[in-house]
Amino acid sequence: MSQSDTIAAIATARGRAALAVVRTSGPAAIEIVDRCFRGDALTAVDSHTAHVGLLVDEAGGDIDQVVATVFRAPNSATGEHVVEVSCHGGDLAPKLALQSLLDHGARMAEPGEFTERAFLNGKMDLTQAEAVADLIDATSTKAHQASLTHLKGRYSDLLGDLREELLNLCSLVELEIDFSDEDVEFADRERLEALLDETEEILQDLLDTYPTGEKLKDGVQVVIGGRPNAGKSTLLNALVGHDRAIVSETPGTTRDEIEAEAEIEGVLFRFVDTAGLRDTADEIEAEGVRRATESIEEADVLFYLYDLTVGLDSDEITLLQGLADDESDVQPFLLGNKADRAPDLPVATLDGLTSLKLSALEARENADEVQPLLDHLTDTVAEHLSRAEASPVVMNQRHRQHLQDALGAVQQAREALNAGVSGDMLTLDLRAALQELGAITGEITNEDVLDQIFSRFCIGK
Repeated sequence: MSQSDTIAAIATARGRAALAVVRTSGPAAIEIVDRCFRGDALTAVDSHTAHVGLLVDEAGGDIDQVVATVFRAPNSATGEHVVEVSCHGGDLAPKLALQSLLDHGARMAEPGEFTERAFLNGKMDLTQAEAVADLIDATSTKAHQASLTHLKGRYSDLLGDLREELLNLCSLVELEIDFSDEDVEFADRERLEALLDETEEILQDLLDTYPTGEKLKDGVQVVIGGRPNAGKSTLLNALVGHDRAIVSETPGTTRDEIEAEAEIEGVLFRFVDTAGLRDTADEIEAEGVRRATESIEEADVLFYLYDLTVGLDSDEITLLQGLADDESDVQPFLLGNKADRAPDLPVATLDGLTSLKLSALEARENADEVQPLLDHLTDTVAEHLSRAEASPVVMNQRHRQHLQDALGAVQQAREALNAGVSGDMLTLDLRAALQELGAITGEITNEDVLDQIFSRFCIGK
């Protein structure tokens, strides 16, 4: 890819719609659109103006009546000349409009190339560019809010301030090295140690948000487990408000995982109905049981159902106590189901578990019946997810890795400072931390990293 090229692409989704937008960006963007535009001479108009006219093909035939909006460099989204052609929606009009721009000198944009040019031209840093992709991919209100926080630059500002402080102190330490023969101390050792402690705390706080960021981005996985015929599929249908799973009195009906999604209080929840846990000689059902066990181990939340009229057996109690006692991240709920058949039977209680009594069958018919369970569910994740409303959260693995490496370098620098090592050894660790922080925002990067990041974007963005 070359920034000397002028690129074009359809920026809106395919399909029947009132409007579609075809974007052009590059040094010759205005001239190229002007060649196939019948209306005002676009090469002579002011920036940030819109003009109605006809777009024509290479042979001069009419394509569509359009609105061409002109943005002159550097005051555009990409920092280059940009023209956005709004035509009628559907499949054909935008496709013909794009082809005309390509015939008149533009080239087809690569995935993410518009956003990459915005980054390369200083319109946004790398965290903001990645936030654009996260914003497009957001599947819940909370994920949208977190992505928007990054796009606004709050995450970048936090990292930038941190990096600037480290850079200033690193410069002073390096200055001492230059004047080592004169025994001059430019860097305040107490201030340096305090800054390293503060930096370590901020980096650790950011890393601690990664599990929350994962849940915001991918959703909270809620696995519904239990013995056969405990009512798992009925509960799934009640939670999502429609018949997603087949319900039958025959034990072992669910043999494979069934997943359904629902947004609750702005958070995406992925509910997974699993095969009933039991020993079986049926090869297919046994595979379903194995997968169910794996899903329980990987869940964020476990809804463990049991039939109130049957009770819990010793194996179930051992499983649930193990989840409550160990250090796994699974949050288990014990749900005594079929309260409609056993209204007087109390739900079992186990240490460390939230226990609720319900009727999944009645909840399927009346959403109010399942509301107490949903309230407990949202309370479980609310404490962790509330940070996304006020502060940046780490939402991708690349950032997490750089933050971990930066934290390691800062810890080494603090240990080196306490050990009284020479300034040149101290600056190696400080420079390593600076490098990792700069890699997140894009102040330090390479072409391979950029290709990997922007390849996940759609064409036209």
